Amino acid sequence: MRTAIYPGSFDPPTLGHRDLIMRADKLVDRLIVGVLHNPAKQACFTVAERVAMLEELTRDLPHVEVASFNGLLVDFARQQDAHFIIRGVRAFSDFEYEFQMALMNRKLNADLETVFLMPKEEYSVVSSRMVREVGSMGGDISGLVPETFVDRVAARLRSSRSLAT
Repeated sequence: MRTAIYPGSFDPPTLGHRDLIMRADKLVDRLIVGVLHNPAKQACFTVAERVAMLEELTRDLPHVEVASFNGLLVDFARQQDAHFIIRGVRAFSDFEYEFQMALMNRKLNADLETVFLMPKEEYSVVSSRMVREVGSMGGDISGLVPETFVDRVAARLRSSRSLAT
């Protein structure tokens, strides 16, 4: 069975994430969307909230699972018996960073391959960071996050901005 992990913070999940999940799902028998718990980052959504949103987003994809993890991705991949890491690349600047990470992961586990996927062109500018910035300033995030998430993500981002001021 070919198993892959698509790791990330997914804070919040975007349409770009959904696009890559759907692309990766076609390539492997089992896809695990791995939500990284990174205590060094201040997240807008808890790990549990992000996992729940991703489960909702992938409900119609039977070969996709969602799980959270701490620590090194290579350790999580070993625990899940994964053979591939899926990474999205929107621009050359993404590739440079992801290339370095892929080389480090290969050094830590030579059997783990990284596969780079490009999203649809309309999602090439969509990132969780951009969604957080636009949403926290009251901008329209429809077309950036799944329609079922727009209201709750917008409300959270507006409230997090008001708490910061």
